[in-house]
Amino acid sequence: MSLSEKLKNHEARVGVIGLGYVGLPLVVEMAEAGFEVVGIDSDPRKVTEINEGRSYIGDVKTETLAALVKAGKISATTDPSILAELDTVSICVPTPLSKTKDPDVSYILSAVSSIKKHLKSGQLIVLESTTYPGTTDELIRTELESETFQSGKDFFLAFSPERIDPGNKTHGTRNTPKVVGGITPRCTELAVLLYSQFIKTVVPVSSARTAEMVKLLENTFRSVNIGLVNELASMCDTLGVDAYEVIDAAATKPFGFMPFYPGPGLGGHCIPIDPHYLAWKLKAHDFTARFIGLASEVNQKMPALVVEKVADGLNHHGRAVKGSRVLALGVAYKKDVSDMRESPALSVIHQLVERGASVSYHDPYVAEMVTEDGAMASVELSEETLRLTDCVVILTDHTEYDISWVVENSRLVVDTRNTTRGLEDRFGERIIKLGAPAGYSQPQVKLAESA
Repeated sequence: MSLSEKLKNHEARVGVIGLGYVGLPLVVEMAEAGFEVVGIDSDPRKVTEINEGRSYIGDVKTETLAALVKAGKISATTDPSILAELDTVSICVPTPLSKTKDPDVSYILSAVSSIKKHLKSGQLIVLESTTYPGTTDELIRTELESETFQSGKDFFLAFSPERIDPGNKTHGTRNTPKVVGGITPRCTELAVLLYSQFIKTVVPVSSARTAEMVKLLENTFRSVNIGLVNELASMCDTLGVDAYEVIDAAATKPFGFMPFYPGPGLGGHCIPIDPHYLAWKLKAHDFTARFIGLASEVNQKMPALVVEKVADGLNHHGRAVKGSRVLALGVAYKKDVSDMRESPALSVIHQLVERGASVSYHDPYVAEMVTEDGAMASVELSEETLRLTDCVVILTDHTEYDISWVVENSRLVVDTRNTTRGLEDRFGERIIKLGAPAGYSQPQVKLAESA
C-alpha cells in the first residue's frame, strides 16, 4: 500500500520526535484522528508520564491523553530504532540560541542522525522546529540523501512550522492553519495529505525555504511591533501621556492599525528567539537586518526600565532598592500558563537582587523555580504578605489575580501589564504604571519598616 493510501485510510504509523509544548499536542491530534502514534523523546520522565497517561503540558488534558494511551493509539519511547517502523516522522525539538545569539541546531542534527540510521524507502520526514531559511534543504536533505537515495523520490522531506500558542483557549493545533512546504512538489503533496487528516486548514507553499521564512516573518512582525510600543511606553513616560490610552484610541481606526501593548520584555519559545535566526542567516549574505536588531535592543532593555520604575517609586517614598522587600507578581512569560521560557520576569528579579532587594514571588502556575540567584518557591499571596512588602511588581497578568484587592492591600505597586487600569483615581500614587504618568500628586503612603 502506498503512503498516500495509508494516510487517507489512517493506516500509516506516524511518529513525533520531541514531546514538549509542540510535540505532545501534535501527538494527541494525530491519535484523535485515528492514527497509531509513537512519541520519541530522550527524556525518560516524559516517556513514562505519557505511557502512564499523565499529561505534563497544560494544553493537553490528562483524561484525553489517558484515553488515547489506553486505546493503544499513543505510545512513547526513548528508543530511536522504532523509527524504522514508522511511515512519517515529525521533528518537534527545541531550537534555542547560543549565548552569542547564534542558532543552536544541535537538537535537529541529533534527531536527523537518528532518522538517518533507520530511514526507509517511502518515509515522510517533516521538520516543525523553527529555524533559519535553508535548514531543511541545506542541512537535513544533505544529511539524509545519498547517490542512490534521493528526496522526492526515495523518501520525502518537508517543513511545516509549528504555531503553538500555549494557553490559547481559542486556537489550538487542530484549528490553526498549517503552512507546509516540501523539497519537491511530491514532498509538499504528501505533507499536505498528512496534516489535512487532523488539521482543518493546510496552506501549501512553493518550497520548504518559503515555509521557513513564513514562521520567521510571523514572529519578527510581533517582535518589531512590540519593540515599537515598548519604545512608545518610554516616550509616554517622558511626555506624561498614558501609552495605553493612546494605543486604545488609535485602535478605534477601522483600517491600517493593529494594537500591540508594552510590557516588561519579550518571553516565550518563539518571539525572543526566532528573529535572530533570520538575522544570523542574513549575515552570511552581508545583509544587516536593522529592524530586527533595533527591536531586540529595545525589548531587551525593558526589564531594566521596570527596575528603574521600582527604584523611582521606592525613592519617592524615601526608600532605596537595597534592603527593600519586593514581591514579583507572576513569573511566567504570559498569563495563565506555567511556561517560563525567556520570561522577562527572571531578568527583573535578577536585577533587583543585584541591587540589594529582598525579592520573593507569587505565581499560581509556577510553584518553584531555579534562577541564577538560586532556588525560589512561590509565596502565599495574602494580606500579610502584601503588608510586609515595600513594592509589588506586576509582571504577569494572570486572570485569577484580584488586582483591586492587591492594590488595596499594598503600599506601592509597579504595574507592567496595565492591570490597574481604572484604579488610579482610588489609589493614586500607590500605582506606578509602565508607559503612564505616575500619580505623585496625592499624599505619600508610608512603606513597610525594614526587617
